[in-house]
Formats: sequence, C-alpha cells, structure tokens
Amino acid sequence: MFVGLGLALNGLSLFCPTAMKAAVLIQRWYRQYVARMEMRRRYTWNIFQSIEYSGEQAQIKVRHYFMAQLVVHLPYNLHENEVCRDTEWERHFCYKNIEVPEIYSGPRLIFPLTVEQVASMVEAFRNKRQLHSRYVLQLLLETWKLLRKLPNISRISTCHSKEITVCGDLHGQLEDLLLIFYKNGMPSLDRPYVFNGDFVDRGKDSIEILLILFAFLLVYPNDVHLNRGNHEDHIVNLRYGFTKEVLGKYKMHGKRILKLLQKIFSWLPLATVIDQKVLILHGGISNTTDLCLIARVDRHKYVSALRPPKKRTQYPVSQSSVDLDMEDDLSGTKNNQRRVSLIKANSFGPRDGFQRRSLQDFSGRVPRTVDEEIEVRRRQSGFIKGGFSHSQGELNNLAVSSASQESTDTADTTVEEWKQILDLLWSDPMSQNGCIPNEVRGGGCYWGPDVTQDFLDRHNMQLIIRSHECKQDGYEFCHNRRVLTLFSASNYYEVGSNRGAYVKLGPDLVPYLIQYQASSMTRELTLRKNVGKVEHSALKVLREQLFAHKSDLVSAFQEFDKDKTGVVSLNDWATAVESVLRLGLPWRMLRFQLATCKTPGGMLDYQEWFQELSIKEPQMEHIDQGLLETLYRHRATLETIFRIVDLDNSGFITMEDFRQTWKLLSAFLKMEITDEAISDLAVTIDTNQDGNIDIDEFMEAFRLTDKKSRLERGKSMFMGTTTDLTKLEGDPNI
Repeated sequence: MFVGLGLALNGLSLFCPTAMKAAVLIQRWYRQYVARMEMRRRYTWNIFQSIEYSGEQAQIKVRHYFMAQLVVHLPYNLHENEVCRDTEWERHFCYKNIEVPEIYSGPRLIFPLTVEQVASMVEAFRNKRQLHSRYVLQLLLETWKLLRKLPNISRISTCHSKEITVCGDLHGQLEDLLLIFYKNGMPSLDRPYVFNGDFVDRGKDSIEILLILFAFLLVYPNDVHLNRGNHEDHIVNLRYGFTKEVLGKYKMHGKRILKLLQKIFSWLPLATVIDQKVLILHGGISNTTDLCLIARVDRHKYVSALRPPKKRTQYPVSQSSVDLDMEDDLSGTKNNQRRVSLIKANSFGPRDGFQRRSLQDFSGRVPRTVDEEIEVRRRQSGFIKGGFSHSQGELNNLAVSSASQESTDTADTTVEEWKQILDLLWSDPMSQNGCIPNEVRGGGCYWGPDVTQDFLDRHNMQLIIRSHECKQDGYEFCHNRRVLTLFSASNYYEVGSNRGAYVKLGPDLVPYLIQYQASSMTRELTLRKNVGKVEHSALKVLREQLFAHKSDLVSAFQEFDKDKTGVVSLNDWATAVESVLRLGLPWRMLRFQLATCKTPGGMLDYQEWFQELSIKEPQMEHIDQGLLETLYRHRATLETIFRIVDLDNSGFITMEDFRQTWKLLSAFLKMEITDEAISDLAVTIDTNQDGNIDIDEFMEAFRLTDKKSRLERGKSMFMGTTTDLTKLEGDPNI
C-alpha cells in the first residue's frame, strides 16, 4: 500500500507544474471575466442614474413654466365651497355618503383600527385585493388629523425598545415592504420603524404602501414614524405615476383621495432624531441647515417643495376670503395675456376665476379667519390693555398697515424656510469639501464631508441617515462613515439592478444593515445573464435619448466632418455625443453596443447609424421629423400635461386640447411648431376619427424599436462575445 501511495505522490509531483499553470490561467481568466462583468454593471448603472437625474432636472425646469400656465387646470382643483378652514376640509372629505356594496370582498375597517385589522389589510394587498374608497378616505382623514398634531422633527429613543428599524425609499414597490415585514416583523410596541420618505411613484402599488404605513401609524403613533420625501409632492406625482395610479384604481373618488393626500403630504414630519445623536432625513443638508429653524416652520405651507408658498396681496380686512381669491384671479388674468391666448376658456369648459384656484394656493390661508387675524393684530399692538377699544375701520387700517410693514421680513423668512426644506428633501452628498447647487437634479445642493462634520459638531450628533439615491448594494457610507445612504426598493431600475436594504439601530447606535432582493428571478439567473438583462434595458433607454436628440447630434457630428463625408472617427463620435447629451457616461466604452455600423479604418457612418433607429408605427413616417424629435425628447412632460388637461379622467383629450398643449410646449421651448404639423400629428393619432385622442395609445405609439430583431439583440446582450470583450480591453482608442 505504501509503495502504491509513493508512486501516486511521485506521479502528482510530475503533474504539479502543469496543474499549477492551468490553475493560474483559470484564475486569471476568471478575474478578467469578473472585472468585465463589473465594468458592464457599472456603466449600466451610470446610464440609469444619469437619465433618472436628467429627468428630475427637466421636471423642475418645466415645472416653473407649465405650472404657472396649467396649475389652474389640475384635475383635482378645489371649488368655491371646498376651502379655508380645517373643519370645512373635513366636511369635504367626508366618507359617510359612500356606500360599500355587499358584494365587496376586500377588507372592512372599523375605527379606531386594531393591529388585527391592519394585518388583514396587508394580507389583502398581498393577494391583489383593493381597499374600498370609503375606507381609503376614512383612513386618510384620520391620518391627516393625527399628522397635524405631530412636530416637524420627531424625537425617539432606543430605551423604550431594543432596536429601531429604519427603511429608505420604497417607491411603490409593495413586494419590498412585504419582504421587510417578513424578515424583520411588522411594526409593534417593541419593534418601532422609521420610514424615510419616497413611499410613492414609479412602482405600481404606491397607494397600498401609503395605506399600510398610515394604518400602522394610527395603531402605533409613538412607534411608527414617517418622514417626507421629495416624491411626497403632487407636482412630482403628476410626472412619475402616482397620480395616474390613484385615478386609475379609484375612478369615482380618486380626485378626492388626491386632494386629501396633498394635505397629508404637506403635514408629514421633515426629520427624525434618535437618542439626540442620529438624524434621519430624506435628502440631506447644506451649509445653512438649521434644525432649530426647521423645527419652527409651518411645514404644511409647503404643499410642493419645488417652490415657496405663493405671496398674497394685502386687502382691507373687511373683504372675505372669497373676494380675495376672486380679485387675485382677475388680476392674474389681466397680467398674463399668454394664458389667455394659449388656454382658451372653451377648451376646458366654462369656469369662473375662483374655481381655477389650485390646492396649494389655499394651503397658506387655512390657519386664521379674518376675525381671528384682527384679534391677533389687536393683541400684538397692545390695544386690549386697559380695555382700550377702536372702531372697525381703525382696526382694518391697522391690519393693512401692519401687514405692509411686515411683508418684507415675512417674504425673506418664507424664502429661507423654503430653502431649508428644499435642501432636506433634494440634496446629495459629494466627496469634495464645500457646498454647491445640485445642478444634476436641479434642486437642493451637493454637500461635502466638511459640511457634515460642521453640522454634526454644531448639533452634537454622530450620524446622518438619508435616502434619496439608489445604491447597488442598497446602502452606502460616505464622509468617513458619518453619512449613511439607505435605499429599500430593490430591482429599482430593472430586475437585478440593485439590492434593497434597511438598518437596525440599538442603544449603542451602531448600524446593523440587512440586504435583500425581492425578486426570485435574480436567483435563477447566472451572473452574465443578470448583468446582460439589466444592460439591455439600460441601452434601450439610452437609444431613445439618442434618437430624441438626432438633430443636435447631426450638427455636432458635422462639426467634426468638415468635408461632409458622412463619417466620423469613433473618438469624435464619443466626444460629440457627450457634448449634446451631457450625461457624463463612458461613451468610448459604450460605442460597441450603440454604434455597430462602421466603415473601414474605424470610422462611423453617422447617417447609417441613425437609420438603425426606427419608429414602431409606419404611418408616422410622413410626420415632420422635428416634431417627432420634440415629442420623444419631452414625452414625460407631454404625458404630464395631458393628464392635467384630462379633467374628467376619461383617458381622452379633445383635438383642441391637444393643439393647445403643443402650443404651450412650443412656447416653453421657444421653437416654432406650425399648426399644420400639429394637425397632421393629431389626425394620425386619431385612428378612429372620433375627434378625441387616447392618451395611452398616443404615448404607446411613440416608442423606439431597433431594426435588429429582439431575439438577435437579446442574444448579444445576454451572451456577449469574446471578440467584443477583447476589443474593449485592447483597442488603443479607448
């Protein structure tokens, strides 16, 4: 036996050099393979994130223009008998006249809620059952009443429980919330939660997430804490899907639900502090963030954080609030001739000025009546001392003069408060020191580690937990681990694109992070297929962006193609594309996926390259190409406007509304779009010639498809080729 063993060992020694070489080669190949997969994963991530932030920037830019023109036409505007005081709001949102039919099989709620009822509702949502609109309004109304009692900054302690769980963005992904509850348990007296904003938009179950969180808040008001995010904003909801979701699920009472949610969003607390040491907020801070000031602001005034509250013109106190609103609208009509010329009254039906008021215009008027304001002014001026009295006329003059003296200070204070809230909801950290405007998103700021250190020192804190940014691992530390970004929506961009995470904090306040991925599909895919699937989706979105900027790209290519040969070098192609799209992407690395048509010598025929992109519907070929490019570039904005114009939530808009929408867009873009071109487009879309345009069909008609077959492209994305990967590594022009 020993002889045999000796021979075996001797034989092994003979093969060791060869075996070691093979092992080294395999190891080297595997490392290169993983590095290539990581490279593809990173640039795919950059594509998604760059386009997402570009969309948010566009949202803020167009918001200032379009809301001034169209906010009066929001499908859930308030009318003359719906405003002013909280008691009137509550009467407007009364649910008692809504009957629940006997055939309704969903959960039935009895208030005050019990944890058993909430658990039953969660299970119903898991099984795709919908809560009746009566219970939705009742639950939202109770939530609104509770939120009005809460401070701007919630302060909680770990001494009452072993651990506090903090969750980041959920974005309408119910599957993630249910998985968190499965892994960590539902909220309870000994299991408190903090949910850090962005509950809605993008996902398809935003309203269900809100109802679950609000229900637990009502059952455990001291153990469930909700912070406001930048997507808890009705203007943002118009673009990113929540408004459409609610109106689709609750066709009869959806508008009332949205009105009430506007109020609720404006009353959500702005931050949470744990043990006076850990600050939890949605976006971030700036070099001017002051928690003392934030604790004092009237947060409900900021219905939309994208703009400060609207200034009010001062009037004699004897006038009623209805009169004030009427005069404001008449004045606005006289001073805004563009609105008169572009939005004609007969396009939207007969309305008086007051009915055109939007919800946020009334939010600042709720706290005091005229009589209450007079009383406050009298007390402030000392007129009640010694029983001294004045006539009503003197009091009126007093109120007007006092308001005039304070108007400048009030305006400055309002802007400062608004900036504080904007920074809290929209800011992002950066690696460099300092604090600069966040031009990538278009709102808030970028703040550096020095700002973090100064803020924590001033407030005697040790950690900031924020959300607002999708991270591939679900979380990320920065600023010497003094800032933790937490994102709880897994598979955010595409299945497999990222993990979700939540964090648990005990009395020692050391973060304990738990990661997860809600979709089982990711566990069934190999690394290559998983990366390929996400990459395929990212490149599809990027091709749409390229087509939408075709004219600008051609002009940029022609700057390099002085001889008008129709070709440019691949380096010039990459430079030109970045100069137009400004997405900061590694174009030289992406060119093999985006630019497959090449001529000998490594040149690219850019006209042929554009021909690879085609319109899905052939009947669009006769439409003006400039108009098509404009449509593709501003599809999200157009859909938002169409939803606004669709007052009755029918899914259709008239031909006249369609034309007026395009006129608004052309005025905003400062470009000429002829009536003939708009009419041609309208007639093309109106396939059944009924004089109306189906919004969903209109948006679906304009989707890009490559001339390559889906099967061929899918195969190349999933499987890849050794040749292409070799090119990525060995091309000297990279």
